[in-house]
Amino acid sequence: MEDSQLQDAVERFLKGEMGEAERAHFEQLRKSNPEIDQFVVETSLFLTRLNEFGDRKQFQSSLQDIHTDLLEAGAIKPVVNKAKVTDLFKKYRRVWAVAASIAGIIAITISGLMAYFTPNSQPQIEQLRREVSRLKTQTSILTNEVRDSAKITRVPQNEIFKFGGTGFLIDAKGYLVTNAHVIKDAKTIIVQSRGQEFKAAAVKIDLDRDLAILKIEDRDFKPFASLPYGFKKTGADLGEQIFTLGFPRDEIVYGEGYMSASTGFNGDTMSCQIAVAANPGNSGGPVFNKNGEVIGILSTRQAQTQGFVFAVTAKNIFKSLEDLKKDTVYQDIKINTLSSVKGMERPQQIKKIEDCVFLVKTYQ
Repeated sequence: MEDSQLQDAVERFLKGEMGEAERAHFEQLRKSNPEIDQFVVETSLFLTRLNEFGDRKQFQSSLQDIHTDLLEAGAIKPVVNKAKVTDLFKKYRRVWAVAASIAGIIAITISGLMAYFTPNSQPQIEQLRREVSRLKTQTSILTNEVRDSAKITRVPQNEIFKFGGTGFLIDAKGYLVTNAHVIKDAKTIIVQSRGQEFKAAAVKIDLDRDLAILKIEDRDFKPFASLPYGFKKTGADLGEQIFTLGFPRDEIVYGEGYMSASTGFNGDTMSCQIAVAANPGNSGGPVFNKNGEVIGILSTRQAQTQGFVFAVTAKNIFKSLEDLKKDTVYQDIKINTLSSVKGMERPQQIKKIEDCVFLVKTYQ
């Protein structure tokens, strides 16, 4: 497809001018070609800003017309110190108005173009941890399942549930990984799976890689025999299908998409870009390839855009763990590189994996 044809197709797609069959074909093309998908997102953002610019200019023009009418009707008078200046303004008022409008257009256009093309300008990056909007006490956050079964909650009595995210096991003995920003400033960390709560503690916080390794320290936790998924250092190829599991709500949520760029925001080599739906609470969630191998950890998204989601690459887990294992206490932690769910249908893969993915709650 030539550039002019692609531009025309994208504009018709965004304006809703495509027929049902053509739209379905174009959406499939977006999924199979990350470059086209990214072009659609960038064009949508550009057209939105262009429309905002047009609305702004129309509003400025209306204000100018009202001001001119009020001056001509004598309803308002320009405040100046000398009559000569007043006469000069009246004589060349329209010329100055046109000049001011042109200058305004140029300034706003340059500002808009710089905002659009400068990498460090808006839109900015948003972390995907979930912030609790209403402060909740221990009583209010107990689930019905916990109350009905009369289980003892691990929720601290004098602390506030502040942030939520996702974590998943890297070792069957109870070691998890999540994002460092999920547990930032936490006094207490609770991890939850299928309504059962466990106390956890951070044993490694890697701010440079935005990773944290947690250890479940709860006598009720029963170690797994093994993990069903493996970890892949080499990541995924462009266009490769991926899926995610996480907790943007209080129950586990599945998402699917594809690898759209081998680097993250502004070319960050520690992360990659994926096209997938991600919301606050997905931070720390695993990104799997079709074989059930972890290739990344969801962390951030680009604000005010669709399809720009970033994940810390799995090779960084290995590096953080290498640093941790310099302490002899943690030398027995082993990361599995083989996936036992390879070749299974997706629903079966999820059933095998989901018990190893935890809701992470932090209290302050």
